[in-house]
Amino acid sequence: MLAHIGYGALLLTFLLALYAVAAAVYGALKGRPEWVESARRAVVLTWPMLTLSVLSLVALLVTNQFQIEYVASVTSRAMPLYLKITALWGGQAGSLLFWSWLMSAFTFAVMLRSWQRDREFLPWVIVVTMVTLAFFLSLNLFVENPFARLWMTPDGRVIGAMFRPHGAVPFTPRDGNGLNPLLRHPGMIAHPPLLYAGFVAFVIPYAFAMAALITGRTDARWIHITRRWSLAAWLFLSLGLILGMRWSYDVLGWGGYWGWDPVEVAALLPWLSGTAFLHSVMIQEKEGLLKHWNMVLIILTYALVIFGTFLTRSGVLSSVHAFAQSAIGPLFFGFIGITFSISLFLLMRRWDDLKSDMRIESLLSREALFTFNNMVFMGILVVSFWGVIFPILSELVTGQKVTVGPPFYEKATGPLFALMLILMGIAPLSAWGFASAKRLGRLIWIPAALAVATVVVLVILGVRSVWALVGFGLVAFVAYITLGEFIRGVRARMRRGEPVHVALARLIARNRRRYGGYIVHLGVIMMAVGIIGTHFFASETQATIPQGGSISLGHYTMTYDGLQEFYANDGRHVARAIVSVYKDGKKVATVYPRRDFYLDSQQPMTIPGVRSTWLDDFYVILVDWQPISVQGATFKVYHQPLVNWIWMGGIVFIIGTLVAVWPEPDPEEAAAKRKKKRATRQRPVPRSARA
Repeated sequence: MLAHIGYGALLLTFLLALYAVAAAVYGALKGRPEWVESARRAVVLTWPMLTLSVLSLVALLVTNQFQIEYVASVTSRAMPLYLKITALWGGQAGSLLFWSWLMSAFTFAVMLRSWQRDREFLPWVIVVTMVTLAFFLSLNLFVENPFARLWMTPDGRVIGAMFRPHGAVPFTPRDGNGLNPLLRHPGMIAHPPLLYAGFVAFVIPYAFAMAALITGRTDARWIHITRRWSLAAWLFLSLGLILGMRWSYDVLGWGGYWGWDPVEVAALLPWLSGTAFLHSVMIQEKEGLLKHWNMVLIILTYALVIFGTFLTRSGVLSSVHAFAQSAIGPLFFGFIGITFSISLFLLMRRWDDLKSDMRIESLLSREALFTFNNMVFMGILVVSFWGVIFPILSELVTGQKVTVGPPFYEKATGPLFALMLILMGIAPLSAWGFASAKRLGRLIWIPAALAVATVVVLVILGVRSVWALVGFGLVAFVAYITLGEFIRGVRARMRRGEPVHVALARLIARNRRRYGGYIVHLGVIMMAVGIIGTHFFASETQATIPQGGSISLGHYTMTYDGLQEFYANDGRHVARAIVSVYKDGKKVATVYPRRDFYLDSQQPMTIPGVRSTWLDDFYVILVDWQPISVQGATFKVYHQPLVNWIWMGGIVFIIGTLVAVWPEPDPEEAAAKRKKKRATRQRPVPRSARA
């Protein structure tokens, strides 16, 4: 019954989305606002209907309804409740349904806003969002049905189908296969939903951009409306990427956090274009420039969102993050081609209307430096995109899939990331409109001198890697500039008699967007410190040692004290080593690297033991063990200097984004209120009132 309710709600939502598209187009073209309003109400209904569908699937998952094909493929009786719930997005069909549910939720929120000032946008926002939603719903209805049940055919095959095939009988397995062990981690609770939310939320600014092109309203109004949506989408996507890095570090057992895996890169691509978009819209709002460029960026971001979803779900890439091969690949490819072509057609149609009378007057102005920064982001995007599609193209042309590994990405993007850091530091010092080299020089020389002093100190402390010193020098340069911006603002407020903590709080509160951005920059700086530290100074070793034996790595020594084997309540066989960690001869920790073997899926999982401080991580992996043999156990050991600066920087990064995205009055609405207030004060008092 639950499966039929969920499927019925899914089908009705699909029909509602199609009706909303048709009614919105008819109402817009015929000048019939009642039809547009009917379409809006249909859109509002999609979220509660999909919520019913999602709740039905969750109920099936948590009650072990293994007669449902999806439930049998992603859950088992031994799995804890939280993993059964998160299994909603742990497989192909469920993740597509969850994507659609998020899409309907965000569109629901947009439909409830006041449309009085932007009535002409409404029908076309409905069309774009509902076409996207209908596409994803069609994948669930016709290709990847999460409510299909299992049937046994007369020849003994077990198949999945929504309705009984001819001659088949219902089939219910005794237990399910369970989630992939890589997904049985607390990160499963937050990482995929945040990544999906970032992807889906970018559809909203794209929809308003398309509405602006269709209606010919090419001012910055669509940017004002979607500013918070763009920042929220970027926040979700950033959180998803950072949590994904941490998840990889904790679960994959290779001592790293970013391996330039194709699916990792596919999630990075819309983040790069979205970051460039957030920077360039400030130029359009401030100076009326880059209207063409902003349209290109939001179109590209939407296309990359769909492209990233396609790569994850089509099976064309080999990745620990990708789902199995599926028939939905060609459908995704066709949808990307159609929507991208229509978007470019609309852009070309309004190209002349998007021209601006303003020009960039100085190559050192803030808008020029922001534009250069955008070019750097696009350079990183092009390199990353080429690395993702090259294996696909090589297989099409030569029949052999050539893998593009981390060395390619690191060599190609390293200089670009360094240039991005430099521009990130200099751009805030420049002025809008015109800036001279002399003025910038006066502002830069002190941070530059402090950065050089920092490099000298690092050399004295024993750092000898030239490229590491260059990296730390650039990071220090940007850090001193960014902190200087806060110091200047706080000192100016302190002259009014404000205490330092009050001055800092009010400085940020009065210009949340600017200083929230600076806090984001500080987070990036901290993450850069961690990346440089792990890239240039990480070390590793591997050895097989008997019980009581030791392995040394740098200042650290680990001693193998023993091994415990037991069966956990959630269906795991656990082999856990007991390892003592010493630094410079002094015991600092006991860690427990282990290997979990999941009986339901017959797959192993490696969990490292980590001794962690703000300076470094000592990271131990249990590779193999022989409980009876005198050979003992095999361990792989990593030393990761400064890796925790990445996670601390990620927290600062998110705090800065929250400050920047925190609601504040719309500038146009605030100006209108002030004007109305002044008019009320200046209105003459009638004689009767004076009498």
